[in-house]
Amino acid sequence: MKQASVLVAAALLLACSGAPNAAAQAQRKKADSSAAEERVPMEKVVKSDADWRKQLSPEEYEVTRKKGTERPFTGRYWNTTQKGIYLCVGCGAELFSSDTKFDAGCGWPSFWDTLGKKHVRVRVDDSHGMVRSEIVCDRCDAHLGHVFEDGPLPTGLRYCLNSVSLKFVPAK
Repeated sequence: MKQASVLVAAALLLACSGAPNAAAQAQRKKADSSAAEERVPMEKVVKSDADWRKQLSPEEYEVTRKKGTERPFTGRYWNTTQKGIYLCVGCGAELFSSDTKFDAGCGWPSFWDTLGKKHVRVRVDDSHGMVRSEIVCDRCDAHLGHVFEDGPLPTGLRYCLNSVSLKFVPAK
């Protein structure tokens, strides 16, 4: 049974890793160059492993500090449609807006843009036999999920996140 669960999770990861959206690539290149210019250093949050364990639930710790992944269609925000802002569960940095959230059909909350490029950093992730673009909180280095080049216009990006790495604040 465990092997079947692993195979299903691997298949979903591959299915959600889609091909680049060619229509958005030129637009994204221009946006990427201006994003580098707008990056403003945030005050870093640095804590010991023991402090992170005290602050976070076991699942939040596993995902954000150990680069785990929650199962698809199980996270608290994968199908949330309420208006509001998504914060980093580790440090409270504002990361994503419900205005850019969309249903990608992969079982994880998906967004086509961040709430300011300075809050999210992209790193190469070569785990699990594939190369992906990992996204982390720029302030506390929490693992958030991955970004793929198969999202909708205007960015062509799909930020695929773990619900457990986020805290949702509804709009008033």
